This record gives sequence, structure tokens and C-alpha cells, in this order.
Amino acid sequence: MKDYLVLVSCICFLVFLVPGRFRKYFAIGGWASIVGYLFLELPYYFSINNFMYPALALLSVPFLAITVKHLLRGDPRVMQLSTIAAVAFLIYAPFGYIPALGDWLITAVADQTSAVLAAAGYPVNFSAWNTMERNGFQTEIILACTGIQSIAIMLGVAWGVPSTARQKLAGFLLVLPTIYILNIVRNVFVITAYTEQWFPYLPAIAGNGEFGYESFFWAHNVMAELGALAFLVILAYVLFTILPELGTLADSLYRLYRGEAERILRPKAGESGLQP
Repeated sequence: MKDYLVLVSCICFLVFLVPGRFRKYFAIGGWASIVGYLFLELPYYFSINNFMYPALALLSVPFLAITVKHLLRGDPRVMQLSTIAAVAFLIYAPFGYIPALGDWLITAVADQTSAVLAAAGYPVNFSAWNTMERNGFQTEIILACTGIQSIAIMLGVAWGVPSTARQKLAGFLLVLPTIYILNIVRNVFVITAYTEQWFPYLPAIAGNGEFGYESFFWAHNVMAELGALAFLVILAYVLFTILPELGTLADSLYRLYRGEAERILRPKAGESGLQP
């Protein structure tokens, strides 16, 4: 079911890119499907003790309510935000829905991660085409480990606003190699920390019953997730300097969602607070 929601969201956003009277409804379908997917994924994220995505799912509810409200009004800021999401899906879709292309990317990332691990003095063996083994611990490289989602999102941010060809090229050259290389470094860190058992701490919080999982939890679910979030914020700031229109859009969206959130949390404060 959840995989179908991703597909529905992808189709809705791609149709949204086609000019027409009803495109805002396709944007609503796209955002609603994403939120539905986040909630259907909760059992999986709870099983691996991942706290970031459950928090994201919780925050997505007011986000969806505000987004739908302003899409129905045809608000140009939220329409532009939906364009960014649509461009991101356009980039991600070939890798997510063409198995040969997705597997090719996984293989490339797995081979490059293995090469860097060997160079760093932590060689691994492949127990399967995308599964590395060291010290009895196995790590599987899947599409989410390739960085393609982050690349698609940031390229959507860079290309989803009006800009010149030079600005689009600059955004591409900033986003693609930077995220790809840092994702390899991330994989190397997580695999090394897990297979060398660097962080065997607080099993009551970090454990899932699997021997040694605590090190994977702290490396992957905490350090790598927070590090990636901080990096994406920095990368977005650099994009703002390349694309001033993006900075203007980000500021107007911040004011819009903050103003709406204040109206929800403090109805009277919204009367004199920030106005979208």
C-alpha cells in the first residue's frame, strides 16, 4: 500500500507540472500521498528506533492542512513549493521506478563505498551484490543509501524556481557532486561504526534485540541523520546566494507557515502577529 502511495504522489506531482485548471488538486493529491506514506512507514521506523521520521510524520499533519488551504486559494508561494516537489519527483522517478537504473546506482555506490573503506583500512567482503560484511556484521546498501532522495530534493529546490541556464548549471554542479561524495563518506562512517562497534551504548534506547545494533543506531539513526540535516540546511543557504529568488521564496514560505501555525496554536496572536 505504501509503495502505491509513493507512486500516486509521483504521478500527481508530474501531472501538476502540466498547465491546467485542476493542477492545484493534483498538488493536493501529491502532498496528501506523501503524508499518508510517512504514517504507513511508522511501524518500520519504530522497529529501528528512528526518531526523526516519526517526528516528521507528526509535523506533516499541520503542514498538509496549511498547504491544502493555500493551494485551494491558488497561493503562488505554495504553488511554487509544489513545483519544487514535482521537479524533485521528476528527478527521482527514473531511479525509483526503473529497477535496472536503481540497481545500477546502488551497485555504483556500494562499489565506491567498499573502495573507500578499503583505503581507510576497513576492507569488507560482499555477501551479496549490495550487502557488505565485516567482523560478522552485514550492511545492505539500498536506494535510500545512495543519496538520490537528497539529490532530487535539492535539485528540485535549485530548479523549481525561475532562473537562468547559468544558475541552473551552478545549482547542479553544487548539489550533485557535493551530496554524492558526502553520502559515500556517510556510508563509510556508518558501516565502520557498526562493524567495529564504536557506539555500544544505552541498549534500552538504541537496541532492537539484534546483537550490536546499538552502534548502527547511534551512527545511522542519530549522528548521520542529524549531520545530513545540518548539511542540507547549509547547502540550501549556499543555493540562496546563487538563486536570490529562492531566498525570497523561502522567506515568504516561512512567514506563511509560521503565521498559520500561530493562528492554530494562539488564535488571538495571529491577529497581530506575522501576516503571510
